[in-house]
Amino acid sequence: MNFLKRAFWSMKAKKGKTLLQLVIFTVICVFVLSGLTIQSAAKASSELARQELGGSVTLQVDREAAMEKQQSEQSESDGPPQFTSTPISLDDAESIAALDHVKSYNYTVSASANAEDFDIIESSTSTDDSSESENAQAPFGDQGRGGMVQADLTVNGTLTSEEAESFRDGEAEIVDGRGIEESDAGSNVAVIEQTLAEENDLAVGDTITISSSNDEDTTQELEIVGIYETSSAGSDQAMNFSFLNPYNSIYISYTAANTLKGEDYTDTVESVTYQMDDAENIDAFLAAAKKTDVDFDVYELDANDDLYQQMVGPIENVASFAKNIVYLVTIAGAIILALIVMLSIRERKYEMGVLMAIGEKKWKLAGQFITEIVVIAIVAVGLSSLFGNPIANVLGNQLLDQQTTASAETATTSMQQGPGGGGSPMGSGPGQAVSDAFSQPSEAISSLNINVTWENILILGGIGLAVAIIAALIPSISILRLQPKNILTKQE
Repeated sequence: MNFLKRAFWSMKAKKGKTLLQLVIFTVICVFVLSGLTIQSAAKASSELARQELGGSVTLQVDREAAMEKQQSEQSESDGPPQFTSTPISLDDAESIAALDHVKSYNYTVSASANAEDFDIIESSTSTDDSSESENAQAPFGDQGRGGMVQADLTVNGTLTSEEAESFRDGEAEIVDGRGIEESDAGSNVAVIEQTLAEENDLAVGDTITISSSNDEDTTQELEIVGIYETSSAGSDQAMNFSFLNPYNSIYISYTAANTLKGEDYTDTVESVTYQMDDAENIDAFLAAAKKTDVDFDVYELDANDDLYQQMVGPIENVASFAKNIVYLVTIAGAIILALIVMLSIRERKYEMGVLMAIGEKKWKLAGQFITEIVVIAIVAVGLSSLFGNPIANVLGNQLLDQQTTASAETATTSMQQGPGGGGSPMGSGPGQAVSDAFSQPSEAISSLNINVTWENILILGGIGLAVAIIAALIPSISILRLQPKNILTKQE
């Protein structure tokens, strides 16, 4: 008799056991399929995040090397070493910008200035505590003849304001006019904060005059081409010093900022930030940059893909968990099914003994058992493809929410503790930047796009068939190695 027909009749005759095996196998397949689809969704989300966020690499002065050089040069001097920053030439900046994988780049020149014909937004204690104000050091190491000056404004020189950190992070947004553009190089244009503009009745098209905090004779008349709004609350120090007040921060072209700093800064920048087309290409970019003529004894390239890492961290954790689900459920399912099939086969010793006694070959008996469980596996795979997707969505997004929350708490804790374990004295800076950076991508990964694909079903089918065959074959071997006479004698 054909063993395939026997398998069908056996399943029909023992509906209860067949249904039990089908339920167990379906549950196993649902969890395996959920793990596979979550893995696929996590991988797709990770690749999309990598392509969209890219990563940045900053060319800047190697401060540690500069300090060591200053200490070495002044080792015989009684005075303390003084840090001297070496600006980056435009030629060096552009030679690296021409390399592959650079999606965009931006120049940064930091300076300080005083307001000549308009009023700044006074900080709450800056006017009350004159002694502190008089001794306040201007930002970014901008110092006057006495080494310590009080400035009114923080001046941000940039190639394009769109690529400036505050605008990229969403902390600043143009509300009227336009931002600084690459074509503004060589022009005296400015973008000022909305509160500062309202306080002085300034609008796009008006002009303001500022002077260098280093040299009062160096003045600039700037045309206002844009007004921006900031969501920054400022640092604790902004309450004492007006130039740290976020409302007193203006954006101008990098060439205009260099003019404020002096002739020595012509055709130079303080730092250059290169945005990568893909975070995966950062290492290749760094290797190519090292081959240029840039003096990396003076400068350094600082790779920053924190935004990408913070965004994909929860995704990778979810993918890892899903991978473990696949392994654990597959192994546990194979063991459970093997035990169930083993018990079922042991109950059918007499049936096997009779069939072998009438000349049925052992491999056909094994084929009958395998056929029965394979048919159940095929039905289970079909059912799991219907129920697997909604279950995977619920499971995957719950896991992602947990991982995202945990990562956000970790970022917040790191921000509060700061590098030395204490709070950041400025109330902003690197720690705050990390926290702000995390808050943005967390919205982008609030859910995974989980969908069952044919690839997932094919992989599940392969796993299901492997589990079915192993579950049926292992217990069959222990029975089929017996002789028909022994089986029938023991049965009697």
